[in-house]
Amino acid sequence: MTILDQIIENKQIEVARAKEKVSVEELQSSVYFKKETISLKSALLAQNSTGIISEYKRKSPSKGDINVGAGIAETTTGYAKAGAAGISVLTDTVFFGGFKEDLLIAREHNPSTPLLRKDFMIDEYQIYEAKAWGADVILLIAANLETEEIESLSKKAHELGLEVLLEVHNKEEIDKSPMQNVDIVGVNNRNLKNFAENNVNASIELFDFIPNDKVKISESCISHPDTVKQLRAIGYQGFLMGENFMKTSNPAKALEEFVELIK
Repeated sequence: MTILDQIIENKQIEVARAKEKVSVEELQSSVYFKKETISLKSALLAQNSTGIISEYKRKSPSKGDINVGAGIAETTTGYAKAGAAGISVLTDTVFFGGFKEDLLIAREHNPSTPLLRKDFMIDEYQIYEAKAWGADVILLIAANLETEEIESLSKKAHELGLEVLLEVHNKEEIDKSPMQNVDIVGVNNRNLKNFAENNVNASIELFDFIPNDKVKISESCISHPDTVKQLRAIGYQGFLMGENFMKTSNPAKALEEFVELIK
């Protein structure tokens, strides 16, 4: 069983338990459910956008603890001030050390910055959660979803006013994915089967296979400014980065310094 298989197996249990505790109707009654979505797509396409979607991540299956002490409010507001086009917040607890409260706190302290709920989405219920917790964008991972699931989950997200980031890491996943309700396509440079292997060339190789009407971003394993410049030259409009900043003592400062180097 791969790490991804373990994560999905655990996620199925989590979602079932969550449904027993909080109904969809209760989620719909939350304050943030009525909030107008802030467009990550527009933020990435804006003139002078850094294109950086900076991530708050305490740990990962491959790296273990990354930065368990970084405060969510301090880090995410620092990201926004440093020029992040959007902020990604992990809400998976078991494998990534995230919590729904992280997203709620990030929303409270960043009212005008697009927020991505970073999790392993397998059920429409999680999309209602994302909306209720203040997210503007959800992540759909092609590696763990069937074609019909990508279609139904992306459609539901749009019905609720959320944008959709579809993550792929090979051509087969692009080919199988319905794109009509997808706003952003991200190439993950990390192998999700083991979370260890990485290859930024994946972004280079897959660029031309992604429909041109989608915003294209590169995800993970980006640590050098020259890599961003190279991917920008090809046509990538965004870069989802977490570990590179989170492994430092001051993630927001690390982002600020990185932004200076890619101007």
